[in-house]
Amino acid sequence: MLDLNYDNIINNEWNEKQAEEIITALINKLNYHSDLYYNKDNPEITDYEYDKMMKSLIYLEEKFPLLKRKDSPSSRVGGVALSKFEQYTHERPMLSLSNVFSEDEIRDFDRRVRGAASGKVNYVVEFKIDGLSVGLTYKDGYLEVGATRGDGYVGENVTSNIKTIKSIPIKIDEERKLIVRGEVYISKHNFENINAYQEEHNLQIYANPRNLAAGSLRQLDSKLTAKRPLDIFIFNLENIEELGLKRHSDSFEYLKKLGFTVSEDYKLCENIEEVIEHINYWTEHRGELGFDIDGMVIKVDSISQREELGFTAKSPRWATAYKFPAEKKKTKLKDIVVEVGRTGTITPTAILEPVRLAGTIVSRATLHNEDYIAERDIRIGDTVVVQKAGEIIPQVVEVSKEERTGNELVFTMPKNCPVCGEETVRIEGEAAVKCINISCPAQIRRGIIHFVSRDAMDIEGMGESIITTLLEKKIIEKIEDLYYMNPDEIVAIKGMGKKSVDNLMNSIEKSKKNELWRLINGLGIKFVGVKAAKQLASNFNNLDEIISADRERLLKIDDFGEVMSDSLLKFFKEKKNIETIEKLRNAGLNFESNHEKYSDVEKIFDKMKIVLTGTLPTMKRNEAKEMIEARGGKATSSVSKSTTFVLAGEDAGSKLDKAMQLGVKVIDEEKFKIMLDLGTKSEVEEILK
Repeated sequence: MLDLNYDNIINNEWNEKQAEEIITALINKLNYHSDLYYNKDNPEITDYEYDKMMKSLIYLEEKFPLLKRKDSPSSRVGGVALSKFEQYTHERPMLSLSNVFSEDEIRDFDRRVRGAASGKVNYVVEFKIDGLSVGLTYKDGYLEVGATRGDGYVGENVTSNIKTIKSIPIKIDEERKLIVRGEVYISKHNFENINAYQEEHNLQIYANPRNLAAGSLRQLDSKLTAKRPLDIFIFNLENIEELGLKRHSDSFEYLKKLGFTVSEDYKLCENIEEVIEHINYWTEHRGELGFDIDGMVIKVDSISQREELGFTAKSPRWATAYKFPAEKKKTKLKDIVVEVGRTGTITPTAILEPVRLAGTIVSRATLHNEDYIAERDIRIGDTVVVQKAGEIIPQVVEVSKEERTGNELVFTMPKNCPVCGEETVRIEGEAAVKCINISCPAQIRRGIIHFVSRDAMDIEGMGESIITTLLEKKIIEKIEDLYYMNPDEIVAIKGMGKKSVDNLMNSIEKSKKNELWRLINGLGIKFVGVKAAKQLASNFNNLDEIISADRERLLKIDDFGEVMSDSLLKFFKEKKNIETIEKLRNAGLNFESNHEKYSDVEKIFDKMKIVLTGTLPTMKRNEAKEMIEARGGKATSSVSKSTTFVLAGEDAGSKLDKAMQLGVKVIDEEKFKIMLDLGTKSEVEEILK
């Protein structure tokens, strides 16, 4: 019997034949124990023992590289980091689904299907997992490619990362080509554990499991992906007709036999009323699942009927996705606290009994201002109904007044700032109560947070918790102090390692070379946001010219009105603001406009309204937005009939749905790049026809 003890393996000399025998035994044992742990939830050995076996395997594979097998579980540990992902053209387009939002729309879908398909129609109803869609291609029994959906036609080759997901088989018992589609996700339990660790170590808190899963799968270093507890549900056999299967429901059993994880809760329905009943059940019970779903998918079961129904340009006619309505939950409003923003606005926030809502634990919700509270008669101690606006921002939408006990407390906005103690004021005609003390520490903190943010100086690694600590330790007091910090003082702070401090200081140094508009936006001038900052940078040669500009000159700038102009003039008259600017100048920040960067760029998007949505395959959204604006276009946030076109990436969501409803042109990154090389607006308009 072979001795698979790690110490014995690395302390002995082996010939190639012996090594091959040990490698085979290790792979068999590792696969056996991996199946027990990940698929059967019944481990027989400790993680420590498993890791020792894995190290033994890796040791031998490195010593005998020709013996490394395609199906080696060592692939799940991660490999060499990439500089970027290669693009991958899907053999079978990964189209998106049309959406329905009500029982009537589900029945309309059924009528269309039955009107076009021959014979009786059965449906399969499945969970719409809230994750990242990927396609997996197997050849000769081995996983050959794992790719993100991208725009449905071209995605990113993330094979090395896909292999780190333990529930994805690297080898299957099927020699024919197999193309499957699945959804990568992180369970609620694992997500909460990760965020608990992040919070304990003063690190970034992740917004929701879906974003964390997507970010983890798109790491350029697969070793980092391997550390994340990613999982997958396979929900479609893309080349089902080539394999002789007649029904979608049959494919689930086939996939399970091959070792894929499929959702056990799919339901085969004989009519649309059964479909609706199943959907209604999970609308009420989705919170009981160990993973997030944002809807249910309805598919025609018969493959021959699917072929009859065919496809539209964007989606199959034989399937649709029912999107859950905004989830509402009741909870207790324990307290109302106020926070002071960077402009002095005092915002009330509800402190809630924690409740799971739309995939995350919610314990706070915005109450906007005192008028919002008064109109809804919201009191401390009330039972309230909360929902997420646009599935993102928690808000209190209703008070359950019939559950009042008489012990509830009426809330009033503070007469004095809770941070600096100065008297607060409510300006006539505004809903906001403000602290007007410009030296208020809370305003300084929020101002620094804004200064380092992505749309301003974009200083990576400078999160809110680090800023708070630096302020508490008096290492910084104002934004300019960021550029004069002593790294040794930061290293001395508990939890701050030398490497992370070096990275932070490098990021601060890099920010000195930023374009001028970022600095202007970062200064936090009231009413002057990203767009106005870019307008200023493009109309003046440097910051000094902007500081010296009079009201008449400012009003000549497009979309720069009286309110913005007066605010800018007032800001630069403040002595403390000029002192800050001088210290930033002495620190070496860029004060010059970069007119040359786009001086020779034709205004091919002149007066066009363009919406960006989803994750683009190779471009950052800010980069695409900058290219649009440099060419005369306006990057807007919402889709309307006046939108010229939508630039859509992966997981485009509701904006893509709205564009399709309104008949607005939708393009992908590839077509956008073609446009960027055009010389005239008319050529762009021709492509959009």
